Formats: sequence, C-alpha cells, structure tokens
Amino acid sequence: MARKSFFLLAMLLVAFAGNAQNRDQNGDGVVNVTDVVDLINYILTSSKDPNPPSSNQTFTVNGASFEMIAVEGGTFTMGATSEQVGDAIADEEPAHKVTLSSYLIGKTEVTEELWKAVMDPNSFLRTNLPVEGRSWNECQEFITKLNELTGKNFRLPTEAEWEFAARGGNKSQGYKYSGGSNFLYELAWYSSNSSSQTHPVATKAPNELGIYDMSGNVNEWCSDWYRRYSSESQTNPTGPTSGSERVWRGGGWCDYQRDCRVFSLFGSWLGREPEPWQAEWLQRDGSFAIKNAVVSCLSGY
Repeated sequence: MARKSFFLLAMLLVAFAGNAQNRDQNGDGVVNVTDVVDLINYILTSSKDPNPPSSNQTFTVNGASFEMIAVEGGTFTMGATSEQVGDAIADEEPAHKVTLSSYLIGKTEVTEELWKAVMDPNSFLRTNLPVEGRSWNECQEFITKLNELTGKNFRLPTEAEWEFAARGGNKSQGYKYSGGSNFLYELAWYSSNSSSQTHPVATKAPNELGIYDMSGNVNEWCSDWYRRYSSESQTNPTGPTSGSERVWRGGGWCDYQRDCRVFSLFGSWLGREPEPWQAEWLQRDGSFAIKNAVVSCLSGY
C-alpha cells in the first residue's frame, strides 16, 4: 500500500516537473510538495457536485406554501446497518454503500392544503394534515400539475434519497428512527400514540436535517420499483426499470415501531391502480402519502 501511495505521489511530482509553469498552487513563488498537496485537495473537492443547493427554499402555489430542505450529497450505508440488528428482514439486506448528489426534499409530508391547492384550487377544505389514501399514479398526476404551476421539476424521491434524508444525511447520528432519537414515542405518530388517525405535520421532533415525520404519521411513496438489494456500491441509484410494486417508506399511524425504522422497506401493489377490493382496503387503512416531491440541484434552480 505504501509503495502504491509513493508511486501516485511520484507521478504527481513528475507531472509538476514536466511543466512547472502555472503549478504554483498556493502562490508563494515556489513549486514544491505543498503545491502537490494543494493540487490533490483541488482534485478531490472539484469532483463534488458543482451546483449543490446551498439553502432551503420555499414555494407558494395558489396560497399554499411549502419548504424544501437542502440535502448535501454524500456517501452512506443503505439497508440493514449495525444499529438495526435484530429488527432487519431479508429484503433490507445486504447493507451497501450508496453515493448521492445533492438535492432538495420536503420539510414535511405533502399536506391536504397543498394537495387541494394544486388539484382543486377552489376547495376551501384545506388542513395541515398529511394527504393520505392516494395511489402512486395519483401522486404522479399531482406532481405533473405542480410542475406546470411552478415551472420546476418536482418528483418523488428515489428510495436512496429518501433513506439518506431520513437518516439525517451527512449530519446523521446513527439513530434507528428519523427524528434525532431512538425513543419513537416522542418523535413519531404510530400505533401506540396516534389514536388511529393522522396528525398535523411537524408536531413531533425533526431529524438532524430539520425534516419532520419521516418516521410515522403516513407512509411515503418513492419513485423506485420494489426489488431485492445488491451488495455492490451504487451512485445515484434509481432502482430497476420495471416491476410489479412501488416502494413506500417510513411507517404510518397504524404501524408498529419496527415499521418506522429509517430503513424499513415496503413494496405495494398500490403503486398501480388497485383492484376494487384493494381500493376499499386503501380507503379503510389510508396510511399512504408522498413525501413532498424532491428536486435535484440541477432541476431549474
């Protein structure tokens, strides 16, 4: 390993020696090893996302405002990580490295207020409850209209983007749930405290990034088709190109603690239009929603 590192350093020194002009990286008038170190740092930092969202952004549509949280890109371990020992199921393994570019994600779940403002702007029935009982396809219709109204490029988060944000991104403290704690009762609405109903968004503790309700309240759709994980490292994964079920994440008001973990993985036939009996079940359970549509840093900002 030491010989390989020396060889790399030697190559950089040779490159410097081959053309000393403009190699003075720090401007001290001397081309030396310090300039090599500065060049290495430049190479490493210049490979990062060139246009990351630098701050949170707020949008207003027909009187309804919503905030998007800037998530700095990074590399994390996705799936059944060490803090989840004992709770993981087969579909949540193996844990694997994922690298993501920077993006924006909703501070809260999409509210009934925002849904109505986009889909039925003449409606007066607007509340701060998370929208529920909507299929994946209905969410696509909502996003299409939202993009028409804003001129932006909102979309559902990929499963990897959802999990990275839920874990707290680069600020993650390694908690089992999303909300800056391992005590679910104080940071999520779930079967033990929800009284079998949804609750207004952002009434429990936020996670390390300031995002609310990524554990509990309502499940949240992702863009990916459901599939088994691979152990291979990935960059900006979007999942398979086809499938029979869409991914949802986060757990809802009727779910148990185990279902509200930051890497709990579910697939649902609700990702397509349900059969009549399934639609009836959906209306009865109702614990499905989308996370406020994600915008990548290159989507028109």
